[in-house]
Amino acid sequence: MAEKMLFGTYTKRISKGIYQADFDEQTGKMSNVEAIAEIGSPTYLAVSDANVLYAVDKQDGQGGVAVYDYDAAGATAKLKQEVLADGASPAYVAVDEARQLLYTANYHKGTVEVYRIATDGTLTQTDAFQAVGSGPRPEQDGPHMHFANLTPDNRLVAVDLGSDKVYTFDVSEAGKLSQVAVFETEAGFGPRHIRFSQDGKKAYLLGELSSQLSELNYDAATGTFDLVQTLSTKPADWTEHNGAAAIYVSADNRFIYTSNRGNNSIAVFQVKADGSIDSRIQLISTEGDFPRDFALSPNERYVIATNQNTDNATVYQRDTETGRLTLQEKDIQVPEPVRVVFVK
Repeated sequence: MAEKMLFGTYTKRISKGIYQADFDEQTGKMSNVEAIAEIGSPTYLAVSDANVLYAVDKQDGQGGVAVYDYDAAGATAKLKQEVLADGASPAYVAVDEARQLLYTANYHKGTVEVYRIATDGTLTQTDAFQAVGSGPRPEQDGPHMHFANLTPDNRLVAVDLGSDKVYTFDVSEAGKLSQVAVFETEAGFGPRHIRFSQDGKKAYLLGELSSQLSELNYDAATGTFDLVQTLSTKPADWTEHNGAAAIYVSADNRFIYTSNRGNNSIAVFQVKADGSIDSRIQLISTEGDFPRDFALSPNERYVIATNQNTDNATVYQRDTETGRLTLQEKDIQVPEPVRVVFVK
């Protein structure tokens, strides 16, 4: 049976909104790419265990989250709520199943917002955090929250590209945030996304503006981070613009994958048994322009990357022993793709 995939997109040119596709994990073939919801620039999305789809929503000068009843088998998404406010839409959406909360990170407003999920999947805001600060680069003119999701010990970690900070919060059952720690990167690092090792002792922080990957130690007792080392995601001789975007860790914790927008590549890093990063072992073209997000297939034998500016998805075979990628198929049409997610 084919796995179901969802694509979040921009709708600046040709995209209609959210798309679904079938993916055969035996052959690595993608098929039946079709629009299932018309919505303004749903650049990021998440699906809850209750099959409710939460998507970034941009409508007539307002931004927020759209809530859909989602049927993967039927390829349908029925809109049931839009939570909108004046200004820009969020850049990230994440579901907290244990507490039945939803988190968003708003790049333009510099905020993290928390919503209670009702039994029918609809949202009510419970709290918000306003970041402050700036950095040395032109893109760091103010706070720019780009990520908010759970740590392995169920705290909330939020990443501020604008002020070079990573915040750690405790979250109450009522959906209230309490800041417990803040980690500051080197100036101009421009942190975008963060992932954790399977044992929760390591964190891997991706810097968009610096095109660097930092290995951090995470102390669950205090919610604090300490820098171990930093590696480049791009070639040493690359002098044109580049921005690192997405980061994922293989389930066996042996490999880390990041995307480069500009160099238009996926970087592969090998990880030692203790969770420390050994080295970058591969750079492979995404066969298109401006790859924001990508995903490992559920069996992790394939990686699927998307290129926003060239409207295409690329499929790679993944060697689960070496971690290396081999191009299988390119030029799969997906309009203005950003987010890639497999449906559970």
